Amino acid sequence: MMNNKLKDKNVDYLFRAVLSLETIEECYNFFEDLCTVPELKALSQRLQVAKMLSEHHVYSDIVNETGASTATISRVNRSLNYGCDGYSVVFERVKE
Repeated sequence: MMNNKLKDKNVDYLFRAVLSLETIEECYNFFEDLCTVPELKALSQRLQVAKMLSEHHVYSDIVNETGASTATISRVNRSLNYGCDGYSVVFERVKE
């Protein structure tokens, strides 16, 4: 279920741009141009938090490993439980 507050032509263009990237190096180059270092670190931290939550890690372990606040962990947990299943799709497709 797409959030109508999010959907617009600019976000569509961003997503098409991301989907056009073919290598990790291209991703690094694009996201370094697009985001500040703290923004990119925050996004990657949230993804790691979501992965750890999906693997049933406890909050204290997640805080220790990622440095995320409990507020961030709670927010990500809410998305995992009540969101659009975007994290699940990614975890299914991306294997380390």
